[in-house]
Amino acid sequence: MYVKLLIVALCLSVSIADEIKRENHVLVLTKDNFKEATKNKNVLVEFYAPWCGHCKALEPEYAKAAETLEKEGSELLLGKVDATAETELAEQHKVGGYPTIKFFRDGNVIEYTGGRTADDIIRWLKKKTGPPAVDLTTAEAAKAFIDNNEVAIVGFFKDQESAEAKAFKNVAYEMDDFTFGITSTDAVYTELKASKDGPALFKKFDEGRNDFDGDATKEADIKKFIKSNSLPLVVEFSHTTAQKIFGGEIKVHNLLFASKSMDGYESKIDSFRKVAKEFKGKVLFVTIDTDDADHERIMEFFGITKEEIPAMRVIKLEEEMTKFKPLSDEISESAIKDFVNGVLDGKIKQHLLSEDIPEGWDKEPVKVLVGKNFDDVAFDKSKNVLVEFYAPWCGHCKQLAPIYDELGQKYKDSSDVIIAKIDSTANELEHTKINSYPTIKLYKKGTNEVVEYNGERTLEGINKFIETDGEYGKAAPDEGIRRFIDTDGVDGAAVKEEEEDEEEEKDDDQAKRDEL
Repeated sequence: MYVKLLIVALCLSVSIADEIKRENHVLVLTKDNFKEATKNKNVLVEFYAPWCGHCKALEPEYAKAAETLEKEGSELLLGKVDATAETELAEQHKVGGYPTIKFFRDGNVIEYTGGRTADDIIRWLKKKTGPPAVDLTTAEAAKAFIDNNEVAIVGFFKDQESAEAKAFKNVAYEMDDFTFGITSTDAVYTELKASKDGPALFKKFDEGRNDFDGDATKEADIKKFIKSNSLPLVVEFSHTTAQKIFGGEIKVHNLLFASKSMDGYESKIDSFRKVAKEFKGKVLFVTIDTDDADHERIMEFFGITKEEIPAMRVIKLEEEMTKFKPLSDEISESAIKDFVNGVLDGKIKQHLLSEDIPEGWDKEPVKVLVGKNFDDVAFDKSKNVLVEFYAPWCGHCKQLAPIYDELGQKYKDSSDVIIAKIDSTANELEHTKINSYPTIKLYKKGTNEVVEYNGERTLEGINKFIETDGEYGKAAPDEGIRRFIDTDGVDGAAVKEEEEDEEEEKDDDQAKRDEL
């Protein structure tokens, strides 16, 4: 009787799993089937929003991973939840951004920390449910292991209980983005031409192989070896590579903006690659295809127009992101080398965007500032100068506009108060970094002390801020600037608004901004 009940229960469980709707091999999860779908199973779940650009970019890779696992007969499943429709589930699982991906494993929940390609997803899942390094016991298995992975790391250890082997396994467990194998078999040593113990990295680009020659007991050194050799000398920027580019160890990047359809594209890339060899480990060389519409916002951020292509920019990702522009438009080996050396040596100074001073910038009640006239106006000690830092696409800025115009009218005849605004997406200031839009700052008369406003965005509130000499609604002192990279590495190019509500997240401006 007990056996019969067990069989019935198992059949019922399988039946429920089979009944869940699938889209492109991915389970479509709702509050009605979520608990049953994730109970005692290994399910990766993506919480997404239909308008989210990152979610759209992930969708084909996510489906490909689900299909591959299904064909393998794997028990690993992939599911998705439309968090804008299933708000209870999103709240229950603390979804704070899109996409949020969590792994439900036998009743436990693990945050997904892998990459955004199908291979990355599969690799991460298998590592979380199996050994960190695959045991390669035959030459055939080793050859297939190398052939099936873009980048594969193999540990050659005659004694797999040695300190070196244990360090390698620890690294394999921690580095989810890579596939690791381990062997002590002579035939594998011969097949892969290993003459000594230690890690080796095999890759389908550049030199094809790198052998570790450091202290194999030092996990940090092994990690550094893998990270510095696992990316191509020249990396093409995309949604899937952004995380590896901007989240890596190298914080100086030389970006080449070029159209793949332009004449001489390959020769430009060849020159770029040759110079990249000389700066390996110091500077990461990245190409950005300007034919891709998704990259238009990045070009805008760097102030590059289609007419200027091809063009280079170097960025340093430190406490703050700094940008550098070459002194000439030439894209040759010598020009590329001179540009990078100039930045590293400090001979080329930071490049700041600025629009030209518009005609009639001071004729309206709200004065229009740009990078070129900001200091002259804002730091005029004879006046209190209120400045709104805005972005043209910002929903909150659009809501504030009529209120701010009314404030300008109120003070248009004042002798010691100026109401001004600046488009922060087109103008940069070395002394001021803006983290959210809109930001309102008061540059105080007499001292040039800068006070940020953090009160209600109403005419009464902002006016009281001015009348109290920046005391009412005063924000806490700035404690630092966020880095340029947050999800795929370029999100900082369009700084997020504060306190986004659900409706604004759904409008076109918000959707476009999220795609960056």
